[in-house]
Amino acid sequence: MRLLTLSFILCFALLVPALAQQVSIELGKSPIPLNQYYTISIRLQNQQLKEYSPFPEMEGFKKSNKYSSTKTIITGGVTTTILTITQNYAALEEGKYALKPFTMKVNGQTVQSKGIEIEVTPLQTNGPPASNVPPDLITPDDSPEPLEQEDEPEFIDREDNAFLSLYTSKKEVFVGEGVNVALYFYLAEGDQRLLDFYDFVNQINSILRQLKQPNAWEETFDFSEITPENVTVQGERYLRFKLYEAVLYPLNREPLRFPQLQLKMIKYKVAKNPTLLTEDRQEGYKTFYSRPREVAIKELPPHPLRDVVPVGNYRLRERLSQRSVQVNKSFTYMFQVEGEGNLSAIMPPTPVVPPGLEFYPPDVQQDITKRSGRLLGSKRFSYTVLPREPGKYDMGNTMGWVYFNPTTAAYDTLRPSLQVQITGARDNDALVLSRDLGSFYNIIENEDNTLVDLHLFEEIRRYTNIILLVLLAVTAFVFIKK
Repeated sequence: MRLLTLSFILCFALLVPALAQQVSIELGKSPIPLNQYYTISIRLQNQQLKEYSPFPEMEGFKKSNKYSSTKTIITGGVTTTILTITQNYAALEEGKYALKPFTMKVNGQTVQSKGIEIEVTPLQTNGPPASNVPPDLITPDDSPEPLEQEDEPEFIDREDNAFLSLYTSKKEVFVGEGVNVALYFYLAEGDQRLLDFYDFVNQINSILRQLKQPNAWEETFDFSEITPENVTVQGERYLRFKLYEAVLYPLNREPLRFPQLQLKMIKYKVAKNPTLLTEDRQEGYKTFYSRPREVAIKELPPHPLRDVVPVGNYRLRERLSQRSVQVNKSFTYMFQVEGEGNLSAIMPPTPVVPPGLEFYPPDVQQDITKRSGRLLGSKRFSYTVLPREPGKYDMGNTMGWVYFNPTTAAYDTLRPSLQVQITGARDNDALVLSRDLGSFYNIIENEDNTLVDLHLFEEIRRYTNIILLVLLAVTAFVFIKK
């Protein structure tokens, strides 16, 4: 019996690390209106996304854009990170559809989904219309490289309608203010048979090196496959291929400089008199160029905290676990910053502790969503506070969070407005352990306190070796006998 227990403990010890890393597939809800996206998401916990297979094709739906979101939770010094990659699907018409069971491979691990029945209902008229047309599109007037002339008179070189464009959301930003940068390749819908990608992996790696900015914090948008979007430019329909997208936050006044980028494509000549017995296309090459771009950087206005102050559009959300607390009974105060900006660079506000209160280091939770060229989210700081003296305390007097708003070009302060009432009499002999130490310590009373032998794993190793020796002896006996 003891051997069986030890074997079970050994198997469980080997299984625990495998359970620590989780990958799952999350399906959207049904029903959905015709003008809203259905979503399929992959969710990773405490893992970096290295690779994943394409999202499945769905009957009655067309793949649209993708976006990612990151949630970071720090509790008691333990950090948990949850990364979610979401694929949008646009329904083609109303009706009921069946998403069949499918599997995806994420970081080498196969994840299964049971599928779902999806109902697409009529249009929802009270929602805002979606727009896929980016602002400030350009049509470069750069001349392409001349194509080599072919000797075959049966093929002609048709003019294509395509261009490579580097898009920046702003021409001038403050230090620390985000600017969206995206690289697109546009191809007219009628010219799809004339062009194709050539040696894309090597070319995109070279392009990414040229786009890298040494004096900026980069938050890239993840996408493992390039899916064309249908857009309209100057009244003409195009397929738009997004090759790169990121939000850059300049760290100093050095301008963001993007050189002229080039993309070599396969360009086909078409047969002048096509027949069923001959090829109707002949392969060649053409190089497309983007215009160089530069984003100017402005210094922040004078301020004592100019070099460390966060930059962005933020608002405050706060909450108290209790409005009235007894002396020596802890409570939790949540200070949450929400909005658009470089949330990773936000540090917790340092409280100015008044006499009678004790603040402990906060637990941190960060949620980031990358969508439509913007970085949105929140960062939450949960402080455990232990009151030592009765009275009424205004949280606005304990902390304030200064930031720079690039929209108004002015500094602003997020200051709490909640108040907490501490009741009871001061007790100098109160125990420090009256503070709520968290969920880890709350389960002590329900846990088994049986002593465990320190040499337990040595015994497991010894019994395992004995079993292996017995199996080896039996194998040798059978082999010699035969």
